[in-house]
Amino acid sequence: MSHHQIIIVGGGNAGISVAAQLFRKNAKLDIAIIDPADKHYYQPAWTLVGGGAFDIAKTERSEASVMPEKAKWIKEAVESFAPEKNTVTTSGGSYTYDYMVVCPGIQLNWSAIKGLPETIGKNNVCSNYSFQTAPYTFEVLQNFKGGKAIFHNPHTPVKCGGAPHKIMYLAADYFRKHGLLDKCDIQYWSGAAKLFAVAKYEKTLLEVCKRADIKLHLMERLEEIDGPNKRARFVGMAESNMGVETWVDFDMMHVTPPQSAPDFVSKSPLANSAGWVDVNINNLQHNVYPNVFSLGDAAGLPISKTGAAIRKQAPVVVANLLSVMSNQQMDGNYTGYTSCPLVTGYGKLVLAEFDYNNNPMETFPFDQSKERWSMYQLKKQVLPRMYWSQILTGKA
Repeated sequence: MSHHQIIIVGGGNAGISVAAQLFRKNAKLDIAIIDPADKHYYQPAWTLVGGGAFDIAKTERSEASVMPEKAKWIKEAVESFAPEKNTVTTSGGSYTYDYMVVCPGIQLNWSAIKGLPETIGKNNVCSNYSFQTAPYTFEVLQNFKGGKAIFHNPHTPVKCGGAPHKIMYLAADYFRKHGLLDKCDIQYWSGAAKLFAVAKYEKTLLEVCKRADIKLHLMERLEEIDGPNKRARFVGMAESNMGVETWVDFDMMHVTPPQSAPDFVSKSPLANSAGWVDVNINNLQHNVYPNVFSLGDAAGLPISKTGAAIRKQAPVVVANLLSVMSNQQMDGNYTGYTSCPLVTGYGKLVLAEFDYNNNPMETFPFDQSKERWSMYQLKKQVLPRMYWSQILTGKA
């Protein structure tokens, strides 16, 4: 059984950033990263891929190319944790650690919706939530001649909470540009109680919906898709519609799969009652095992799961982990900052930035609830470059 000073579970944005930042603070650390992936993806651009505004090839690199060279890469899948023994068991063996950072990302549960795995990528059923399926979304938009277009948001937390409706605004803009908008019935079916959690930004988004006559159906859970017959079954979740079944016909449908913590996390002693890693929401240390930290999509934090949140979480984990390692008091404090760059059309974006209490925490000296061309360019041109060159290398 091999031993490492620090084991990081997950080689995505969170794991790679934390490792890179740790090495910048102390190049002599013994860090192993456990991740079976061959590829590393810049997922925030997949919304633009689905809208035909970004090349999917530019969102993919080899995992080897982003792995910090001083890290030991264990290219295996985690199967279980025994935190009382400081042990992780993988597909290839068991490993012990002094300290562990758990950030394996989120699990996409495609098969939680009956009929979805069989129909995704055909029958005009599309999703920007995978590298394989995002380009099909644009194919569907290009071939669409009018009719009912449904955009779905599940009843679970998802990565990038804005993505399920961003593609809807792009689609509406695409139809408008091609003279089809008056032939379209665009509907948003969501498991959430409102369109967006922060009132300041929701106000703008409701205006965007009004502009395209988008109809909102809230507190509805998608249970089943019948792709060949182009219909979907929703079940009501609010007091007013609890258990009410609705079959909805569609001509195209964009689906966001229900999501959860990975099974090996949710079934482990590290999980809270909802299945996410049970951490203190400010210092990101595990509530039971003080030598364990967590960040990113798998962490039990009451905030939107975004890359921008990870950017603020990583330095907190790094600072607090190093403090614990040297028996000092933890000073790192995460206030729940997250950001959703809400694309509202081609060349238009609302940059929502807020904290745990849904209070705006804005970066720029202007009202970010307004749609702006400059913020669209930030998302399309600046952030992808910053991700590969600054964030993953620990410089951000």
